[in-house]
Formats: sequence, structure tokens, C-alpha cells
Amino acid sequence: MRVSFPERIVRCLAGLFLFGLGITFFIRAELGLAPWDVFHKGLSENLDLPIGNVIIGVGVLLLLLWIPLRQKPGLGTILNAIEIGLVVNLTKPIVGHPDHIAGRLGLMIAGLLIVALGSALYIGAGLGPGPRDGLMLGLSERGISIRLARTCVEITVLIAGVALGGPVGLGTIAFTFGIGPLVQRFLPRFDKRPSVTIEARKH
Repeated sequence: MRVSFPERIVRCLAGLFLFGLGITFFIRAELGLAPWDVFHKGLSENLDLPIGNVIIGVGVLLLLLWIPLRQKPGLGTILNAIEIGLVVNLTKPIVGHPDHIAGRLGLMIAGLLIVALGSALYIGAGLGPGPRDGLMLGLSERGISIRLARTCVEITVLIAGVALGGPVGLGTIAFTFGIGPLVQRFLPRFDKRPSVTIEARKH
């Protein structure tokens, strides 16, 4: 069933909110962050800036890399670059830090599920990929497979994040290996893009 453009915007905004909230859960669990957030956290500590501000800044800088890759941002791309960081800044003071390991594990698992659901919502809205996803798509159009491009970018960012002192742990492993299968499971339920090939969904 086709949905209206305003509804797709609402879905995109809701998905990005959930994505940002999931990142906050990972931060408060203190069990390790996703590769990109290891980099964001390390950078925020070195620059003494809120991590949400760093997420926004990195997103904007990545959009500049789209120019030589000839990628065109959509409305969802701009919203992605701005909203996720704002949500992290807003929710971080609200979400508490569990004292016991069981609570931290629960927060990490909830964060992973929320990020996956948010990803399915904003990707399914079909308003443009996020700055980080567009970078990988741009590389793939130059003869590199999406899987290889994504892996290379994620590993590079993770190494840079570790060098900056970003936190790596169980959460990093859980996100790296869990986010893809979860998004693939959620996406068909929320996919409202005009046309998406089965092969594209596999990536």
C-alpha cells in the first residue's frame, strides 16, 4: 500500500528519533558502542564536545565527501545528519545508567532493537540514505561491492575511534553482527519506498 509524502516524513522522523534513542541506550549501558559511535565518542572526548554535536558535525562533513562521489542527498539525508545527534543530546541526560550488569545488558539489547527498528523506519520511508550509508553507496558505484565498502569503512572508523579512546566491548560486537540481520527482518514491514529490488535489501 502506497503512503503519502507527509506520512513518509513522519516515518523518517520517528525512525531517526528511535535511532538516536538507541545510541543513547548503548552509551548508558557502557558495554561498548557501534563502530561509528566509538569514533564519535572518542572524538567528543578529545574535542570536549557533546557526542550529539560530534554526530551532527561528522554527518555534515561526510556530506562533503558525497560531492566527488557524485551522490545526491535527499530530505532524509539532511534529517539524518541533524536529528540523530540532537536526539542523543536530548535523551542522554534522561536515560539513567544501570548499576547492575543485568540492567546494562538489558539496556544494550533494547538499544540494538531500537536502532534496528529506527533504521527500518527511516530507510523504508525512502527519503534518501544517511550520510554514512551514502558514502558506502558512492564507493560501491566505483566497482567496490557494498559489503566490502561497508566493511572497509566500518573497520577504518573503528580503528580511528579506538585510537581516539572510544569505548569498545560486547556492545560493539553485538551491534556489528546483529544490526544487519535485525534491519533485514524489520525492513519489509516498514518499507514504503516506490521500488526496491530484492538484491538491494540483502545489503
